[in-house]
Amino acid sequence: MRRVTLFVNGSSTNGKVVAFYGSMDDLLSVASSKLGIRASCVYNANGGLIDDIAIIREDDVLYISEGELFKEPEEEQKAPEAGQMHTDWLTLNVGGRRFTTTRSTLVSKEPDSMLAHMFREKDVWGNKQDSQGAFLIDRSPDYFEPILNYLRHGQLIINEGINPLGVLEEARFFGIEQLAERLETLIKSTQSPDDHSPLTRKEFIRYLLATTTKAELRCQGLNFNGADLSRLDLRYINFKMANLRGANLIYANLSGANLERADLSMACLDGANLQGVKMLCTNAEGASLKGCNFEDPAGSKANLEGANLKGVDMEGSQMTGINLRVATLKNAKLKNCNLRGATLAGTDLENCDLSGCDLQEANLRGSNVKGAIFEEMLTPLHMSQSVR
Repeated sequence: MRRVTLFVNGSSTNGKVVAFYGSMDDLLSVASSKLGIRASCVYNANGGLIDDIAIIREDDVLYISEGELFKEPEEEQKAPEAGQMHTDWLTLNVGGRRFTTTRSTLVSKEPDSMLAHMFREKDVWGNKQDSQGAFLIDRSPDYFEPILNYLRHGQLIINEGINPLGVLEEARFFGIEQLAERLETLIKSTQSPDDHSPLTRKEFIRYLLATTTKAELRCQGLNFNGADLSRLDLRYINFKMANLRGANLIYANLSGANLERADLSMACLDGANLQGVKMLCTNAEGASLKGCNFEDPAGSKANLEGANLKGVDMEGSQMTGINLRVATLKNAKLKNCNLRGATLAGTDLENCDLSGCDLQEANLRGSNVKGAIFEEMLTPLHMSQSVR
């Protein structure tokens, strides 16, 4: 009696361990029965045809054919291991320039970034594609290239002629926090030691009085750190990238103002009028926005896409139709807020207090609601509104 392992010719899977006695005909009969084929020829692992039963030894591996010549066994395709997941290739069309990378590059290094949320799972975000299948991203390709290289190898490399400020804005837009910190350090180290002392309330009011109400007041990049701007009429003023950290903006009228990428961390905006405000990628971590009004009767919707709102207090605010797409509201307090028709797709709502909120028709697709509180909801949250 001999024990051997049998495979169908050309295969290395679904083998059978058998025991046989006697002649070659006995082996072929056993092989036919076990493998479900009409066994005719026997080969060893090197492709040699075996026609003498005496050369078969215990525990040999044999390949059985129905008369055809020997075929090399095909390698078994193993399931990807945990570290090899999401390695499929993707092409991105960023502002008309194409970039080819892997899904793992976009997901692994900065798992909380917008890019990771967009491409972690296939088709969850419904990303738009061009005619050649490349995913469309409406951003600057020159500033995106250093970001993609950073995600590939972890090094910050900016080619000559590329403004680091542009790369910083893109890093903030995509929520790549570690890279943004490195860029801020780089930019500060190259800046001249100019006078950046914050403006006082008196200086700013004088500035306001010198400007007609119809003219756009440009305060882009100015320093209002800790300034008292409470109860002032600040409608349509451009505060883009301004420093308003710790500022007092209680009951200020900021309707239509541009606060894109401004620093509002630890500021107080209680009771402020924020109708139609633009706060894309604004940093308002730890700020207080209790009882604010974001709802514009004329239909202009406040845009807080990508904003950092960690730990903010927005209790009792009117936010009908507000855009909070991919914003971070971790540990925020939104008790009794009106969020009807709000866009919260991809928003981080971990441990957020949403008790007593009105979320009717709100879009929560792809949002993170781990630990979020939904007690005493004014309208029940439909299961189709949240996918995560």
